[in-house]
Amino acid sequence: MRVLVTEKIAESGLKGLRDAGHEVDIQLGLSPDQLKDAIKGAYGLIIRSDTRVTPDLLDAADVLKAIGRAGVGVDNIDIPSATAHGVMVINAPESNITSAAEHAIALMFALARRIPDAHRDLMGGEWNRSKYSGVEIQGKNIGIVGLGHVGVLVAERLAAFDANIIAYDPYVSAERAEALGVTLYDSLDELIAASDIVTIHLPKTPDTAGLINADLLKNAQPHLLLINAARGGIVKEDDLVACLREGVIAGAGIDVFDNEPTTDSPLLDPSLNVVATPHLGASTPEAQDRAGIDIGKQMLLALADDFVPFALNLDAKGANSVVAPFISVAETCGRIAAGLAESTITEIQVEAQGKIAEHDCSMLTLAALTGMLRNTTDEPVSLVNAPDVAKSRGVSIKDSRDTYSGGYLSRVVVSVTTKEGKTSVTGTALRRNGEVRITQIDDYAMDVPRANHFVVVGNDDRPGMVGRVGMILGAANVNIDDMALGRDTNGGGAVMVITTGEAVPDTVLQELIVADGVRFARSISLV
Repeated sequence: MRVLVTEKIAESGLKGLRDAGHEVDIQLGLSPDQLKDAIKGAYGLIIRSDTRVTPDLLDAADVLKAIGRAGVGVDNIDIPSATAHGVMVINAPESNITSAAEHAIALMFALARRIPDAHRDLMGGEWNRSKYSGVEIQGKNIGIVGLGHVGVLVAERLAAFDANIIAYDPYVSAERAEALGVTLYDSLDELIAASDIVTIHLPKTPDTAGLINADLLKNAQPHLLLINAARGGIVKEDDLVACLREGVIAGAGIDVFDNEPTTDSPLLDPSLNVVATPHLGASTPEAQDRAGIDIGKQMLLALADDFVPFALNLDAKGANSVVAPFISVAETCGRIAAGLAESTITEIQVEAQGKIAEHDCSMLTLAALTGMLRNTTDEPVSLVNAPDVAKSRGVSIKDSRDTYSGGYLSRVVVSVTTKEGKTSVTGTALRRNGEVRITQIDDYAMDVPRANHFVVVGNDDRPGMVGRVGMILGAANVNIDDMALGRDTNGGGAVMVITTGEAVPDTVLQELIVADGVRFARSISLV
């Protein structure tokens, strides 16, 4: 089979494809129109970050089975369109974790010892030894935001410097943190206030975008140093600039930006105490070799129709024709259940009900688990490694099957347990088109189509509540796409599930939470 390669990939990664008898067609620097022509007859496409995979390109592909991104980020690939075309999207999420961890630490030391400024002055003929007095890492409280693969590597390496490692990650159990020698904090505010240095290791999601902002940093000690070698947009750049100018914090080490490439970010003002690099976290030959080797192995599996560990779009994987439509149901229920959980999840239960219970439903358990873990960690999560990731976080996994399905042909029930109790989300797939529908949350029956953004509101079951919630959203210019209401038959309460065109801002969510008659409100994004 022919595999089109449009960007420079380590030869070590392509050798395996050639050895297996595949034709490796390297065409670099193609224009969008040239790429449309070249994609015809290609069963595999291997890219990095420069090639954009659009719906138009996928329409032009006639036999394409898989797209391999030699690296982690897949912002340049239209994954929903690839899924609709039955094209698997694969990345190499473990290829650069060591390089990323080391670069974050390099920024930390460069900032702490003022190395770039001292170097610049000395090369310019100035000996300013007393001007650039730095600080030691030993004995400092170093806060790690996100204890995924990269965060753990950073913690392990900094422990050798006798630093006090503290962390915030609501999805990591206390037992896991203790095993790492890390003190876990309950809130990000508390972590910021206690830290001398903070380093960020989170995925970029609707929940983490703008997470580090002026309101948060006002809790910091004035000598705080902030490191972001994760993703641009997690830190609000304008807020960080203001905090640096006003002396709220002392300095920042930045490898990623809101818009890339860039040379005009406000963070690049030379008057600021900022050490900046142009997204070099993965820029080592070792990481690039691993990315090529990893993506080559994954592409071999995809072309052979074998199970692919790092496939990102579950619907393209293929499964028993009866169970396959419920993979997305299970994943969606897992994501919503996790979004409703009030604290660290300790157990997930997946029950396949009805017709699907007559078949092997193990894929549904993996899909629900993957959905639960998605957007909660920078650790790569796939159908293969999801059980291991869950285990490392102290999450137990249970699954079961039942012929009872509450009047539906088949449905999936995903339940998560926290110290506050259990939350269950039930869903099904419509027979006519496979559309995912949420049919129940806990004991509240409803019918909600899958959407990118949800607001779930628990409230007293009394007149005027729907209008009150609608007015709050309307006043904030939040467009309501759909809404369903589930009521307790005993009159104890109700749950509204509202789908919106965009994620509901935190300020609006807080307004809902404090509204009279509202018991809780959650904003959940599935993008």
